[in-house]
Amino acid sequence: MLQLQQQMSLAKSVRHRCNEWIFHDIPSDITIDVAGVTFSLHKFPLVSRSGRIRRLVAEHRDSDISKVELLNLPGGAESFELAAKFCYGINFEITPGNVAQLCCVSDYLEMTEEFSKDNLGSRAEEYLESVVSKNLEMCVEVLQQYENLLPLANDVRVVSRCIDAIASKACSEQIASSFSRLEYSSSGRLHMSKQAAKSDSDWWIEDISVLRVDLYERVITAMKCRGVRPESIAASLMNYAQRELTKKSTLWNPSGQTKVDIISGSNGQEKLVVETIVSLLPVEKSVVPISFLFGLLRSAVMLDCSVAFRLDLERRIGSQLDIATLDDLLIPSFKNSADTLFDVDTVHRILVNFSQQDDSQDDMEDASVFDSDSPCSPSQSSLFKVSKLVDNYLAEIAPDANLNLSKFMLIADSLPSHARTIHDGLYRAIDIYLKAHQGLSDLDKKKLCKLIDFQKLSQEAGAHAAQNERLPLQCMVQVLYFEQLRLRTALSNSCDDEDYKPSHQSWRISSGALSAAMSPRDNYASLRRENRELKLELARLRMRLNDLEKEHVCMRRDMQKSSSHKLVSSFSRKFSKMNFFGHSSSRGSSSPSKHSQRTVSKVIERTCTSAE
Repeated sequence: MLQLQQQMSLAKSVRHRCNEWIFHDIPSDITIDVAGVTFSLHKFPLVSRSGRIRRLVAEHRDSDISKVELLNLPGGAESFELAAKFCYGINFEITPGNVAQLCCVSDYLEMTEEFSKDNLGSRAEEYLESVVSKNLEMCVEVLQQYENLLPLANDVRVVSRCIDAIASKACSEQIASSFSRLEYSSSGRLHMSKQAAKSDSDWWIEDISVLRVDLYERVITAMKCRGVRPESIAASLMNYAQRELTKKSTLWNPSGQTKVDIISGSNGQEKLVVETIVSLLPVEKSVVPISFLFGLLRSAVMLDCSVAFRLDLERRIGSQLDIATLDDLLIPSFKNSADTLFDVDTVHRILVNFSQQDDSQDDMEDASVFDSDSPCSPSQSSLFKVSKLVDNYLAEIAPDANLNLSKFMLIADSLPSHARTIHDGLYRAIDIYLKAHQGLSDLDKKKLCKLIDFQKLSQEAGAHAAQNERLPLQCMVQVLYFEQLRLRTALSNSCDDEDYKPSHQSWRISSGALSAAMSPRDNYASLRRENRELKLELARLRMRLNDLEKEHVCMRRDMQKSSSHKLVSSFSRKFSKMNFFGHSSSRGSSSPSKHSQRTVSKVIERTCTSAE
């Protein structure tokens, strides 16, 4: 009903305008019907300009045709009114708002140079090439008229020419902006100025955001082919998504603090927008903020987008998960009420993508990386960050009554064992889960607690675990044992002397403990360093052995020279121990007298003199 009223109103306004410029001295001899709107006109002005109308009139010359119906005319009655004005010689202005209509209607009516010089087709083409193509805003305005001109608008290449003009203009602006930021450094080398704003050449982002999603997709694709920066493409996608989606979904929020209410249900247009934006995301890593990727993923889950687009987002997020926050991971579940509060399955797939990406990077790295003396590689540091993030996520979802044990353990065990240096966070999450799910069997509790390495608990966490009645008895015994072992080690270390050997030994112990928390790559590098130090120690021992052998040779040579002197000295010692008097019964004769001592001394001196 509303459409019929609009059509009647349009027909009335068109007839009113036609009465202003159609001359009434000669009665009309032809009636043109365009989408229910009739035009009472004259054959001669029309057939002199339009090849299509000339052919229709010629085909029905014998029947004296007086009415012609033009089916599927692009732009409808308004477009035909402009073409009829041109045929009658009525002046009107060609603008970006009507040039697309004029191009299409002139092609439909065959108003070309073949039938009249300076016909409507050539006039519209000239304006499109000389005026519209030089201005990006005009090209966007032309594209906004695209919807009512299908499918002929594609045939006359109006849309493709405007898209190419927009892409070329954006690319040239980017190049000009890059040249304007070039400057010479103090050393005379040419470099890009960092003080200039990065978005100087991205003024077009707001202009193209008014386009329909299919046209926007074609514009961004053309820009990619022209070499527009990925950062500019990403900024445009975020601006377009904010414009189209933030009113109805929890899309990207720069502050990360406020949340937009979610409207249930799926909208076909929004789903198309999300899938289009995902397909246009740059392939370069870290160009698109991870908060925006999570916003897209939430919208994709809510709108039930195709699996391929969701998996692509999960892969992109997994490649930079180390910079994500806990709020990013808390993706609401849009399934039935019996399911979990948060989408645990999606987070698990993201963690799998992160682990696989980490493994693939390890495989691609050169062997020289293992020789690095850095205590922690970038991939290991990202593992540490993600492990803390996962532990916090587990603690957040643990109170959910609908979260079963298998899903909880799947998330907790999704990272490699060397990712966690301290298990305090994991212990806290498991304790929360045990408190919220008191109906677990002893067997399930044991399976869950096997994820904790009680040796990696801090002193505070160990003291808490030793008194935690929610843990299985076997786990409490392990905690007490490791606490006792730690106390014994601390006491023994405090009693050791601070010499080289104990310090070296304690360093080896701490190194072994550190290597247990390292990745295989870092562990290998640590072993290489220890191997080098052992080789140096072995070289020092060899040098010391050579010195000892030299000293031994010198001692033997000296001993051979003084062998005779040593023989006499030995004889004199034995001779001095002999008792010449034989009186040992009385106290006074228990030691020789002074006279006897002097006599023995003289004898020894004479013996030594004669020996020499």
